[in-house]
Amino acid sequence: MFHYTVTTDKSLEESVRALEESLKERRFGVLWQMDIPEKLREKGVSFDTPYRVLEVCNPQEAARVLGRELLVGYFLPCKIVVYRDGEKTKIGLPRPTMLLGHASEDAELREIAQRVEEQLTAAVDAAAR
Repeated sequence: MFHYTVTTDKSLEESVRALEESLKERRFGVLWQMDIPEKLREKGVSFDTPYRVLEVCNPQEAARVLGRELLVGYFLPCKIVVYRDGEKTKIGLPRPTMLLGHASEDAELREIAQRVEEQLTAAVDAAAR
């Protein structure tokens, strides 16, 4: 599966706050956050499902992958989404191993992608609890 997604009973706002803290504990920072419904309303488009996109980065890991292959920058920064699906909130991300698996045969890059994926999925799991 190309993504990792978990479900929580937390509100969207609670989930985003918990995710930010969980990421920080793992040395990832939130670079930017987009509120999709708000952005679409600015453009005159109606979309009422609460949906946030967070762009996150661990600077050390970013430097490692870019130092080996500049094209990996196409996948940076990592994205995590938080959205409401009915009465539940979902938190998910595209798996770095899946993205990189199609882009490179470099074993060290694949190891870095695996490590980043493990850190991000752990952060998501902790935020959902």
